[in-house]
Amino acid sequence: MALLNFKRKDAPVEKAVSPEIESLLQDYSIEVMPRTAEKVEDFRALLPERTRVYIAHIEGTPIEDMVATASRLARDGFRVMPHFPARIIKDNAVLADWIARYQGEAGVDQALLLAGGVAEPHGAFESSMQLMETGLFDKAGFKRLHVAGHPEGNRDIDPDGSMKNVEDALRWKQGFSERTDAKMALATQFAFDAKPVIAWANALAEAGITLPIHIGVAGPAKLQTLIKFAIACGVGPSLKILQKRAMDVSKLLLPYEPTEFVAELAAHKAAHPDFNITNVHFFPLGGIKTNANWAIANGGRSAIPAAQS
Repeated sequence: MALLNFKRKDAPVEKAVSPEIESLLQDYSIEVMPRTAEKVEDFRALLPERTRVYIAHIEGTPIEDMVATASRLARDGFRVMPHFPARIIKDNAVLADWIARYQGEAGVDQALLLAGGVAEPHGAFESSMQLMETGLFDKAGFKRLHVAGHPEGNRDIDPDGSMKNVEDALRWKQGFSERTDAKMALATQFAFDAKPVIAWANALAEAGITLPIHIGVAGPAKLQTLIKFAIACGVGPSLKILQKRAMDVSKLLLPYEPTEFVAELAAHKAAHPDFNITNVHFFPLGGIKTNANWAIANGGRSAIPAAQS
């Protein structure tokens, strides 16, 4: 097992680590919300130094709480990436205010831009592309912009179940990345079946969409919890993986771990080094500590130089 570049309390028992999984988990990221972050006494005891931490902005969360969470994580040395959900941002003035607050109080220079899970926009914006078109992130000197990816489609965007609108949006975002200096990547919804994810990623590359993919992975959790979140988040056909597991009485009460899913992606990456899934992004549905311990036990670390952040 590779030496980790941080100290932690209550470290999990060491076990043999797959080199392929360890490689894929290098520079993984994880997502928190202000209310879940409040329950964590010390993130430095759980996460490798300089881990990228996304802060999910759920409708109704005050911007003050978001910025306070960002400031805390930044002080602890993490790379902070708050969500900017277009449909809950009223107008350019609100967007500029949020950017200024994050920069002034937490030194934030990267963001995840997404439409947001709101049916009716609160104002002028309804897509991440409109946020990018304002030029406000470029003007503020943001160095990195991530955008959403949907390996199994998104019925909010394509109600007919196709991938047409999603793919059109990705082509636009690819073009944006080519005409700006921002480092960009796709941060995806979580899934449970690796084979269609691999096929989706390969199809993007064949279509000329070369943005690196940070694949969403559901962290360890009770099976019932995962099914609830998967349905709420619109996870597609791979939900059947969980439903099939739920029908097996011997597995029903056992916690789900993403080992098999990650291992299959890691093996494909090892066999195809140019594969465009480059990072893992964790959704800690069973708790941040549980997810962090699983990542560390499997060799997860964030040890890239600051210049590559």
